[in-house]
Amino acid sequence: MSPKPAPKKEQESGSGSQNADLATTSTGGATLLIALQVGSRALTFIVNQILLRFLSPSILGISTQLEVYSISVLFFARESLRVAIQRQSDVSEVPDADALSDENEKAKPKQKSSSKKRGLKEKQKQKVAEKKEDKPLGISAETPAGKAQAIVNLSYLSIYAGIGFAILLGMLYLRATTSDISIQETPFFDAALKIYGVSAILELLSEPCFVVVQHKSMYKIRARAEAVATLLRCLACCGTSIWASQSNLDLGVLPFAIGQAVYSVMLTLVYYASTSSLAKASGFSLSLTPLYTSNPANIIILTLWPDTLLHLAWNFFTQSILKHLLTQGDTLLISLFSSPTAQGTYALANNYGGLLARLLLQPIEESSRSYFGRLLSSTSPSDPSSPQSTPPKEKVIAAKQSLNTLLRGYTLLSITAVTLGPVLAPQLLHLILGTHWSHTGAGAVLSVYCYYIPLLSLNGITEAFVSAVATEGEVNTQSGFFIVFSCAFAASSYLFLKVLGMGGEGLVWANCINMALRIGWSSVFIKRFMERGGVQWDLRGLLPGGGAVAGGVVTWGVLYQVSGTFTGGVMDLVKSGGVAVVFVGSL
Repeated sequence: MSPKPAPKKEQESGSGSQNADLATTSTGGATLLIALQVGSRALTFIVNQILLRFLSPSILGISTQLEVYSISVLFFARESLRVAIQRQSDVSEVPDADALSDENEKAKPKQKSSSKKRGLKEKQKQKVAEKKEDKPLGISAETPAGKAQAIVNLSYLSIYAGIGFAILLGMLYLRATTSDISIQETPFFDAALKIYGVSAILELLSEPCFVVVQHKSMYKIRARAEAVATLLRCLACCGTSIWASQSNLDLGVLPFAIGQAVYSVMLTLVYYASTSSLAKASGFSLSLTPLYTSNPANIIILTLWPDTLLHLAWNFFTQSILKHLLTQGDTLLISLFSSPTAQGTYALANNYGGLLARLLLQPIEESSRSYFGRLLSSTSPSDPSSPQSTPPKEKVIAAKQSLNTLLRGYTLLSITAVTLGPVLAPQLLHLILGTHWSHTGAGAVLSVYCYYIPLLSLNGITEAFVSAVATEGEVNTQSGFFIVFSCAFAASSYLFLKVLGMGGEGLVWANCINMALRIGWSSVFIKRFMERGGVQWDLRGLLPGGGAVAGGVVTWGVLYQVSGTFTGGVMDLVKSGGVAVVFVGSL
């Protein structure tokens, strides 16, 4: 007899429990990643304060360009594959063939005759021998081990692509900087560029381990690997700079390259040391291993890569190019329209202004994307690129509640940033760096950056939701809109930088326009997605209350009046801090 279906209430209870487990795992992962970011960024912050005492704005600007080169190689090589891999289920789709055969044999009635038993045993032995001969090479793609092996195999495409992108982008970067004398005269520039390229490839070697860790939500391994690598990078970079200064050597941007190389090597070593035993115990390999399938609907290319994941990754890749250009477009444009000194000023303001995004917002965005993807993805595990059916209403409601909680928190954060940031940020910058950077205009750029933070935070969480649930057709539609947004960003950047000559401040305003457009598209998508699931999503309910807005306006006015009495000392910060404490307490 077939087992009776579970009662409806039990099914709903199980679904609710599963949703709660997902939320708990994602929350725990986000907390751990935030702790990692706080610790690593605090260490990086301290090291940067030491380095800035030895660096000129020009050197910092060039090092930023090299970092963008490295980030671009890594992003193009692995981002689309990472997003596609998140659609892969970790649950066996069908029973293993051998296990199913064993269950069938167990279900047969026992034979009374001993001769029949012996005959049955001989037949079973013969079947086992035949199965061993006929069994394909590799791992079944329908088993949990096979699904893990599929994402490991897919991650190797990142390594192959990374080699090509490192060479291609390196050649393009060299060609673009041949006429820039300040860059060509920078000591060890060519060596630093090559080290950055090799380091990017070395970091990609850890990708098979990363995808397994991320897929199985093993955040502790990731935290350990990144913490060790970040610590040693800081020590290598800072130690090289101090040694060069004491030896009266001008190493240019070489200390940054050495630090990046140390980071890549240590990250890869720690990842492999932490995941090798896991792979062995789970029945899959961290190297390329063939897959086979008993499902005719599943196609495995070259016995290595499921075509559904590969197809989905390609669709995300075309979008990732536009997304990366929008994300890193500010650095690319300021390198075209400004001097290395101006680039260094903007890089300094961007590093300090984006500290909140890297410490808090990025870990939340990564965990949320994983949570929403697992909760709402209704595609067949074997076909992540197929059109999605509408998820159950209770799951859509759970997603809405989680999303609204995050967005309400972000609105309060936005009010705080816009109210306090423009006045406090320049003072903190002056206190940390002294007068060495005061004349560069970094404080003014940092003030404007505070208006960009709310848009940056809202865009991160809304796009995380979109990337977790969008179908292939919706991803293509989003890519089309990204082309329009890219044109708008380029036009506004040209206006602010070239025509109006606003420098770094103008670039921040161009970024604000870009983010506002992206938030608008994502919000419309989310609203329609919720409505398909029978749930209403009203943005007006996420707006801050009148009291919070009024408090922000009053506090901003008080700070503006107090700033007129500033003399450039520590007491200025004390005055502003007192007003800030009162405002935050009122929230």
